Amino acid sequence: MTIQDVPETPQPLLHEHTQRFDWMTLAPDVFKAMIRLDTAAKKGLPESLINLIKVRASQINHCAFCLDMHSQDALAAGESAERIIQLSAWSESKHFYSAKEIAAIELTEAVTVLTDGFVPDEVYDKAAKELDETELVHVISVVVAINAFNRFGVSSRMVPGHYAPSPAH
Repeated sequence: MTIQDVPETPQPLLHEHTQRFDWMTLAPDVFKAMIRLDTAAKKGLPESLINLIKVRASQINHCAFCLDMHSQDALAAGESAERIIQLSAWSESKHFYSAKEIAAIELTEAVTVLTDGFVPDEVYDKAAKELDETELVHVISVVVAINAFNRFGVSSRMVPGHYAPSPAH
């Protein structure tokens, strides 16, 4: 492809989807239960770590709505754009993250992508070295919660670009 091959008017690369259904309205008890799980999962963990976990899982799961939401929440909470941008390449950008954050990010990936049916001992042991047992359970809980939210977001095709962080951030 040469510069002459590029059209003057940019063409959309992907078909714009509309939301299939509003799962939060159709199943309010499920939504409320998800919010309770999310709230309980986060207890005792720093907001910056929670945001990294939610952004990374949302990247892996291709949930554009959740990626938009949690990236904005992270920025509103004071996270640097650079750390959010580098998150998908964290293993090549380790100097941006603490050892505890790297262990949590790696565990997030292992719990999110269970293609081998288990979390590798090496990943778990690294996380157990950096996190106390309570933190470890809460990190896994945050990963479980965001993965569930991602699955609702992707299957219902929630549309990104309309989220605004609450003023509390």
